[in-house]
Amino acid sequence: MSGAKILVVDDEPQIRRMMRATLTSSGHQVDEARTGEEGLEKFREFLPDLVLLDLNMPGMGGLEACRALRSGSDVPIIILTVRNAEKEKVEALDAGADDYVCKPFGMQELLARIRAALRRAPGSPESGPQRFLSEDLEIDFASRRVRARDKNIRLTPKEFELLRHLVMRGGNPVPHRELLQAVWGPDYGDETDYLRVFINHLRKKIEADPAHPKYVLTEPWVGYRFAISEDSTTE
Repeated sequence: MSGAKILVVDDEPQIRRMMRATLTSSGHQVDEARTGEEGLEKFREFLPDLVLLDLNMPGMGGLEACRALRSGSDVPIIILTVRNAEKEKVEALDAGADDYVCKPFGMQELLARIRAALRRAPGSPESGPQRFLSEDLEIDFASRRVRARDKNIRLTPKEFELLRHLVMRGGNPVPHRELLQAVWGPDYGDETDYLRVFINHLRKKIEADPAHPKYVLTEPWVGYRFAISEDSTTE
C-alpha cells in the first residue's frame, strides 16, 4: 500500500532519518516524534494510517504509548525494539501492537511488515461470509460490526480478520500457519505467540466466559476453530 501516512516514534535520530528517507522514497507520508508523549500529540494532529513505535524511550515508554493509542484507535501499530525475548513480544502484543520487529532490522523487512499491517485495513474488500448470527453473538462482516450479549464490541483489524478467517472455515480446525499467513501475510508462519495473544484478546471480547470459550476453541497441536452450533446461521 503506497501513499500511507506513517508516524515514526523513536528517540534515536539516525533511526528516524533512515526510516523517513526509506518510507518517503516508497511513496509514504512520514511524520516523526522523539518520545511517547510527543507521539500521542503527533498522532492526534497527523492522523496516521500506521505507527512505528520504539519500545525503549525516555519518559513514556513504548508499551504505555501503545496502550494509549490502542485505547482510542484501531490503527496498525508495529513495535520496534532491541529486545527479542518472547516475554517482551507478548507484552507488546498484549499492549495492542499488531507486529514486532527487532533492531537491527533490514528496511526491506520493515517495508514487508508495513505492507502486511496495512493489507487488511478497515474497508478492504474481502470475500467470505457476510454475517454470522447466534443467540448471543452477531458478526456483520460487511460493516465490520460485532455484537456480543447485546453489546457492541470493538475489534482491532487483526482481531477482526482472525475472527473472519475462523468463521470462514465453517467449524473446521484451522492450522496455526494458515491463520498467520491469512491474517498477517505469507512471510509469517512460525509466530505462534502472536496467535496465542490475539486469540486471548478475541475470547475476552466475545466470549461470556473466556476461560471456557463457546466459540473460539483450541485444537491441540493443530490450531483453532470457530464452533458453529445448530441454532446459529452463517450467510
